[in-house]
Amino acid sequence: MSEINSIPARLSLNTLSLSDSELQRVGKLIYKRAGIVVNAQKREMIFNRLSRRVRTLAFTSFSEYIGLLESHSEHPEWQNFINALTTNLTSFFRESYHFPILAEHARTRGNGYRVWCTAASTGEEPCSIAITLDEKLGAAIGGPRVWASDIDTDVLTKAEAGVYRLSDLDSLTLAQKRHYFLRGAGDNSEWVKAKRELLSAIHYQQLNLLDETWSVPGPFDAIFCRNVMIYFDATTQQRLLQRFSRLLKPGGLLFVGHSEHFTHSHIPLRLRGQSVYELTETIR
Repeated sequence: MSEINSIPARLSLNTLSLSDSELQRVGKLIYKRAGIVVNAQKREMIFNRLSRRVRTLAFTSFSEYIGLLESHSEHPEWQNFINALTTNLTSFFRESYHFPILAEHARTRGNGYRVWCTAASTGEEPCSIAITLDEKLGAAIGGPRVWASDIDTDVLTKAEAGVYRLSDLDSLTLAQKRHYFLRGAGDNSEWVKAKRELLSAIHYQQLNLLDETWSVPGPFDAIFCRNVMIYFDATTQQRLLQRFSRLLKPGGLLFVGHSEHFTHSHIPLRLRGQSVYELTETIR
């Protein structure tokens, strides 16, 4: 983990403040538990998000809050800490160029096609994957096609509910909106809910990518890990790529974010298209 360079600023709100040493301690905790690298440029974000937890627990300082986590590795507050510091920017059919590639790959492999979405967030990405597969292969038979996980339990609760603003569906066609979502009435007319058929094609679960074992039913035809690796250091990225490779079927695809590029020669993944990697040999 890279050191957080000291910035001679001290953020405070009323009497609460976040010192350089406290910022360092937060960085070590989130790196150890979730592999996320934070730096001094994230100071304001960390202060704003964690100050809510400090006040909720009636602590008078960040040091007290950090001390609770440092001294109790299984304390339930750990999940709130992780939820507060993870970023969940997402949208339906984000980085849309990936979905025709997914559709064509699924067409050539047929039924039994399964995808792991490793950063489900509030459900927009796994829903987009499920819609793509439904349109190309027809309704899922024999259980969910999409395995969707996230480290953040708060966003998973929202994903499982499948409720979105109508404006969130702007990237969908009118036919897709009508086929996969129900619109609310009256005061709820600006809200939609994913239909049961769409939600039943997705299995949601909490999962930390740093865990030694992953309780997912691989191997998969494709894995989506988009805009996640940018929060990890090079060592963690390399380890995750190796593990993803073991969970892909022969010829399987790994979809990553548009700004994520990997050139590890010993990992059997070759760049197939824009931020899409293909497994070149099976490893176990």
